[in-house]
Amino acid sequence: MAEKYTDFSAFYAFYLTEHSNKICRQLHFLGSSLVILSIVTFIVTGHAVYLLAAPICGYGFAWIGHFVFEKNRPASFKQPLFSLMGDWVMYWQLLIGKISFSQQDDVRKA
Repeated sequence: MAEKYTDFSAFYAFYLTEHSNKICRQLHFLGSSLVILSIVTFIVTGHAVYLLAAPICGYGFAWIGHFVFEKNRPASFKQPLFSLMGDWVMYWQLLIGKISFSQQDDVRKA
């Protein structure tokens, strides 16, 4: 990623191109789901270890998806805030079916 984005919508179009691999998207979705579960479990139990688990799950699964399957560097290394926003926008769009876990043409739809 050579360009530094100042507009989230332009960044998100780029972000989706960096997440075209089916397994990478699945790992992002799994990691984000575990983040939600960790936070809810913390709220219910009050055990802080679940707050520590949240970023480990979120970044751990995502980075495995990038380094092993997508074969690129996560955008969070250069634009962490937009990347975090992109994670949750992609999560929501996957959840509601606006984008697919397996199709690479989602860049045009999102």
